[in-house]
Amino acid sequence: MTSVLIADDEPLLAASLARRLQALWPGVGLLPPVHNGIDAVAVLASQQPDVAFLDIRMPGLTGLQVATAASRSRVVFVTAYDEYALAAFDASAVDYLLKPVSDARLAQCVARLQRDTRPVPDLAAVLAQLAPQPVRSWLQWLHAGLGDTTRLIAVDEVLYFQASDKYTEIVTAHERHLIRLPLKELLAQLDPQRFAQIHRSYIVSLPQVGRIERDMLGRQQVILKDGRPLPLSRSHVAQFRQM
Repeated sequence: MTSVLIADDEPLLAASLARRLQALWPGVGLLPPVHNGIDAVAVLASQQPDVAFLDIRMPGLTGLQVATAASRSRVVFVTAYDEYALAAFDASAVDYLLKPVSDARLAQCVARLQRDTRPVPDLAAVLAQLAPQPVRSWLQWLHAGLGDTTRLIAVDEVLYFQASDKYTEIVTAHERHLIRLPLKELLAQLDPQRFAQIHRSYIVSLPQVGRIERDMLGRQQVILKDGRPLPLSRSHVAQFRQM
């Protein structure tokens, strides 16, 4: 007999799912339903059911967190998640029921569980895909010191950066400042959607670029919106061809 656990924080939905499973799956062994993630983990550890229907949004622990304890149970997520999550479930051969669960979809799920003799899928892959990705924080402010004074400069005010010996020069519309940070290290901290290296000695603010042109000697230049020319080396010219 196949043993089944239902974990859903809405008792009425859990009871409804249980009744429909009994009608579709004669002889199924339903364990008492649980309504939070902590209890679900406890039942998975003690009873080791063959199948666990896990609501993703539960108090205590989410269904995704509970699934890490389901090493011997085939998991069916019951979810209102978006298409990204559903694609991850599909890619990992993990079944899911999208709320509100239709009778036809539940019957399809039961039929799959009854005939599926494959080993329980490794949920690590799907859980890794669903884990929130860290958001990269780009440099927003620069500190330039002069004697006992420290000047705070918003990165959005910068027109371009220029390498100058052991320093990097910050150029804004009305000021110039020096910081002791190599251009290469600075570039790694800047948003690539807003800044680009155009020469071994220059990083430019892309919103400040007006046009690209050649000088009298055929050398390409970046012309800022205020008319200032900056050198554009051949190794960096490709990124500007579509501008």
